[in-house]
Amino acid sequence: MFKEYISQNWPLILILLAFTISLISTVFMERKSIKRMHILNCFIFLLSIVVFVEFQITKNPDYKYLRLALAAIRYSATPFIIAQLAFALVKKQSWLIFIPAIVLAVLDIVSIFTGIIFKLNEESVLVKAPVIGYLPYVVTGLYSVLLIYLLIKRSNKRLMEIIPIAFLALALGSGLLLPFILGADYSSIFCIIIAIALFAYYEFTLLQLTKKDSLTGLLNRQAYYADVSNNPEDISALVSIDMNGLKYLNDNYGHAAGDEGLSTLGLCFNRALKRKQTGYRVGGDEFIIICRKNSEQEVLELIERIRKNVNETKYSCSIGYSLNPDGTKHVDELLKESDVVMYQEKERYYKETGKERRKV
Repeated sequence: MFKEYISQNWPLILILLAFTISLISTVFMERKSIKRMHILNCFIFLLSIVVFVEFQITKNPDYKYLRLALAAIRYSATPFIIAQLAFALVKKQSWLIFIPAIVLAVLDIVSIFTGIIFKLNEESVLVKAPVIGYLPYVVTGLYSVLLIYLLIKRSNKRLMEIIPIAFLALALGSGLLLPFILGADYSSIFCIIIAIALFAYYEFTLLQLTKKDSLTGLLNRQAYYADVSNNPEDISALVSIDMNGLKYLNDNYGHAAGDEGLSTLGLCFNRALKRKQTGYRVGGDEFIIICRKNSEQEVLELIERIRKNVNETKYSCSIGYSLNPDGTKHVDELLKESDVVMYQEKERYYKETGKERRKV
């Protein structure tokens, strides 16, 4: 049986091993996220063993309840895997995301004895119960939609960042459709599909991290310089943003508190960005948003969305903007103009709060 498992799952083992080595050697992901991805790899490996054993004992009537137990694990695994993926990839994700998967797992366990979701018929074939038997697919589908939504929401909406998300969406979508096309045979390839999807997404993302600020999720200074040199005539506005009170946070609560503030603001800015609006972290607490072919109204609406998002947190920021409707201003001139407005707002903030300003 061991040789048969190795022969059927060797590609999966190699991919998981390569994924594990990549995670160990990466310096771009947070330690917490790396740990969660390792857990996910282990989960996929163990699931492959469960699936292999289940299909090995399919024709033996003496293992009825073992088959049902293994089927319960298999039906419960997919939502757990996708929930764990969201837990690993999306920052500040609560463990509460696992609750629907836990509820489904309980129902699957109950089904071993009641058949409410699946059961063995007289020919010892595993069949789904009418209507409720599709619950595992519904829960998986909802998790998949949620994961893709969260990844897109946290992205910079740029093509090279959307491509790996689209690839992951394709893989998850195939996981919902192929069981109805291939039937039970799909279970034997499920683990390898998920492993390939995760590894490919990870590698795609890794290629983009050289342009990305790992703390805030925005693009970094190098990406800013590269982007302003491409079609500068399309830049219709620049928005300058500075976090207020970073020095106060660092001095009184430590740099971890300051990093938490910067990370939170980065999320606020990302959520506010629309089409042809790209955000960058260009310094410690300094941010720039490039607006291409945006009207003044669109820029003002962007700033309003930013203020609204930030006001929902315990942090604050100062904002300035400059317009370039005819595309004739140099980007350096735009930046100087937006910085002047931003620093005027920052001066008012420090006068009103009495907090010590960061020395530059």
